[in-house]
Amino acid sequence: MGIRSFLGRLFSPLVGLLRREFGFISGNYLILIVSWMIMDVAMETPVPNYQYYVQALGGNEFPMALGVIGLANFLAMAAVAFPGGYLADKYGRRWLITTMTFGLALSYIFFILAPSVPFNFLGIRWFGWHFILIGTTVQGLCLIYQPALFAMVQDSLPPERRGVGSSLIQMIHGTFNTPGPIIGGLLLIEFGLVTGMRIVYTFVLILFFIAAIWRLRLKETITNAEPIRFRYFISSYPQAFRECVINVWKTVPKSVLWLFSVQILFMFANAQISVINAVYAQTQLGIPEEIWWITFIPLLVTMMVASIPVGKTIDRIGPKIPLTLAPILLATSTAIFVYGNFYTIMISMCLNGLVFLLLMSSAMTLTASLVGPENRGKVRGFLNFMGYIFMGVGMLLGNFFYNLYPPLPFFITITLVAPMILIIAFRVHEPDRQTAL
Repeated sequence: MGIRSFLGRLFSPLVGLLRREFGFISGNYLILIVSWMIMDVAMETPVPNYQYYVQALGGNEFPMALGVIGLANFLAMAAVAFPGGYLADKYGRRWLITTMTFGLALSYIFFILAPSVPFNFLGIRWFGWHFILIGTTVQGLCLIYQPALFAMVQDSLPPERRGVGSSLIQMIHGTFNTPGPIIGGLLLIEFGLVTGMRIVYTFVLILFFIAAIWRLRLKETITNAEPIRFRYFISSYPQAFRECVINVWKTVPKSVLWLFSVQILFMFANAQISVINAVYAQTQLGIPEEIWWITFIPLLVTMMVASIPVGKTIDRIGPKIPLTLAPILLATSTAIFVYGNFYTIMISMCLNGLVFLLLMSSAMTLTASLVGPENRGKVRGFLNFMGYIFMGVGMLLGNFFYNLYPPLPFFITITLVAPMILIIAFRVHEPDRQTAL
């Protein structure tokens, strides 16, 4: 027996298994996965030190700076959520995704050029955090493509692989996000906070631009998409509002609306603590900014390791049980964080990784099973609109409550877990398994 034949016999079962499990990774789904790999390497790099960067650029002069920036970002995303979903279903997914990915890349110019020293212009005193505010708002507007992205993923996945396909996305995010905090932390140590963050955002801009070029390979999944004109962004808004808020819910099961209420409550609760967690850890728990980035590594590793098991579990037992577990773990992780130390915070971050996996993968799988392809963009547009408003308000309130009493945002998040569990238990229903397939 030749060595080639021997190796073929040895590895053919493994090759067959991989082909059966992951043969659905092709076409648009593969292109999107590769683009996420490129973007994810950069995306998490500035996150651990972002709050400190805003403060260093004049945010300390205005205690609500973090909350205002968060509110502006999510209000911008909410403003484009309806036309994003409507345009994705009517005029196609590809053009939105490709065009706005370029815009997203260019928005990081504001983060790079934000001045360290305030200056006067047009009678206004400008701080560097104002540039962050502008850049974040531009990013929010460019994310009009999110409903199209969600719809294209669902268009590209076979029904029996939705759980694994959704969790695979989370695994990729976790895997390729993991180097980001390490890169950002090393640059912070080597160059200091401000210079290090400017280098980080330059790195982000370059990789996002490469991903935008790669996404030009995408193929349209809407067969009868009409040609688009940019004036449709405004002219389509009233129709998009009617379709996403009124008409679509005449055909979509009410269980989807209850599912969205759980997701929106989670977004609101999580936004309150994510806007100030780094500052809270520094001022209340005594964790220096030089090592805060290390706490993100357990979160990302957990998402990388647990994503496929979570996805396969969802495909096997259905999404409702994993969905119920998510808010329970959220309360646990928040309670561990609020009076924690460096080591218990890393445990909290691991639990947060599981929370995101369970909630996002379960919700995506359940939504795809209950909503037809012709309505996925509009339904996602509705969720984005409501979720972004609540996240923006949550960030503003989280910053405000932190200034009143630092642990208060964490206590409110724990309190909101109860209604999430009750809604899942009594109002969210899975479709018949065979019908869903």
